[in-house]
Amino acid sequence: MLEMYRARRGEEAGFTLVELLVVMLILGILAAIAIPAFFSQRDKGYDSDAKANVRTVQTAYETYAVDNDGSYNTSAIADLSAIEPTITDFAADMTITGTPTGYTIVGASDSGNSFTLERTAAGALNYTCATAGDGGCPSTGDWG
Repeated sequence: MLEMYRARRGEEAGFTLVELLVVMLILGILAAIAIPAFFSQRDKGYDSDAKANVRTVQTAYETYAVDNDGSYNTSAIADLSAIEPTITDFAADMTITGTPTGYTIVGASDSGNSFTLERTAAGALNYTCATAGDGGCPSTGDWG
């Protein structure tokens, strides 16, 4: 009897249905954890790109003011692109408003967030984002 059992056991190869179901369950749990984390990191990347674009426009605005007696009075992408040509690559995602004493730059992210940089007449810089605590926008709403 024991010999028959050993012979039969040697012929069987592979996994049982229960073992396969357990492995599938484990893979499902891991995917449920990993996929949302992946999308969160992707959104943070989009937000970092938008912040970098806003800072690029800020640098061009400051250079523009130096060349124009301290005035920020332009909203023309062409004026800022003459200083920093890469602005034309992401200009469609930007809203730019200039006054003689300051400017406001709003950069839209592919994640749905928007990042605002405002230079006041007093020279203070205010960094705000639309959806605090989401993606690359800190819970305080201040990304600067």
